[in-house]
Amino acid sequence: MKKLSILFLSLLSITFVAKAQPDAQPETDPVILNRIDQWQDLKFGFMVHWGMYAQWEVVESWSICNEPWINRNGADYTEYKQQYQALNKTFNPQKFDAAQWATAAKEAGMKYMVFTTKHHDGFCMFDSRYTDYTVAGSDCPYHTAPQPDITRAIVDAFRAQGMWIGLYFSKPDWHCDDYWAHEWATPDRNVNYDINTYPERWNKYKEFTYNQLQEITHNYGDIDILWLDGGWVRPEWSLTDETREWLGCYQRIQDVDMSRIAAMARDNNPDLIIVDRSVGGRYENYRTPEQQVPDSLLPYPWETCMSMGYSWSYVSTDEYKSTRQLIHILIDIVSKGGNFLLNVGPDADGQLPATALQRMREMGEWLKKNGYAIYGTRPLYPYAEGNVRYTQSKDGKHKYAITLNAEGDYATVKKIK
Repeated sequence: MKKLSILFLSLLSITFVAKAQPDAQPETDPVILNRIDQWQDLKFGFMVHWGMYAQWEVVESWSICNEPWINRNGADYTEYKQQYQALNKTFNPQKFDAAQWATAAKEAGMKYMVFTTKHHDGFCMFDSRYTDYTVAGSDCPYHTAPQPDITRAIVDAFRAQGMWIGLYFSKPDWHCDDYWAHEWATPDRNVNYDINTYPERWNKYKEFTYNQLQEITHNYGDIDILWLDGGWVRPEWSLTDETREWLGCYQRIQDVDMSRIAAMARDNNPDLIIVDRSVGGRYENYRTPEQQVPDSLLPYPWETCMSMGYSWSYVSTDEYKSTRQLIHILIDIVSKGGNFLLNVGPDADGQLPATALQRMREMGEWLKKNGYAIYGTRPLYPYAEGNVRYTQSKDGKHKYAITLNAEGDYATVKKIK
């Protein structure tokens, strides 16, 4: 009886938490659900990690995070951080051409894009009223360009190609003094002061985040996807054993009030898809396994985000996956009901690497011939057998077997009854 009583009380507790935390429940709005279904038809997207870090060819943002797993090749942390944070003063991508990017993505068969407007380092690739630490700020030489707001240039170019627009935004901002306060050390990725002791400071940060997200969701027309990163910034109800580890040495809960943010973001765009990564609940409209393809179908909408090489950001010596491998990954993902968001990091001048462009062209050529078995499809049992993957049209009238070839044509599509 004791075990049963404990179980009963646990179930009551779970039910109570669920009722007390409506944001913990999955989305039920038919407008959003319909938009997610439309997004699932797209199958193939283009992600771009780009920022001032491209000048050093280092990992995006993370090298200024003072956690033991990060390698700075013996450099003094304080000096390294200062030099990194000054990269805005030399960022001047004179060969950046948003239209060229958009054309390349369109020809690759990509149907949507996600661009990093701000990564964890806080440098904004958009013009913000709330910080000067931007590509359009007076300290950045690119501010004299005819269109210094790089996000606007990208949104306009990709929208002109008929592609869905997704904007990445980091909830933690390591440059903002109300997140990483200058008075104290920064032992890990998290806010470095006690939120309970300084609630007014955390409220300032919440307002800063809200205001910048208002810019992202209101200044560029109707965007389709708001892709939020930095999953350690999350409400307490969402914590799991794994995500609690992200909270570092002080285990501080960093709730930015996503219900308020979502209401604002959707006040002029009610079908906006929001991806509050790893948090779950109402504002993680689809999930985003990173650098991996699930072994089987998942019981929710999902997208594999994966870099074409080893690095998300530009590294001149990076090794890119072959076209065959990329096409096989796309097919495998689609057969399991997912989308493939493929990342390429542009160089410091704003150019997409030649090898990446070649891979994209070759993928596009295959999709022009075989895209009918990819776009708008859904999984078909048994989904995978050996080197064969199965898909079907949404209405179930057309069924396809796609053979992943080891040589010759990348993959062969056969219509089946």
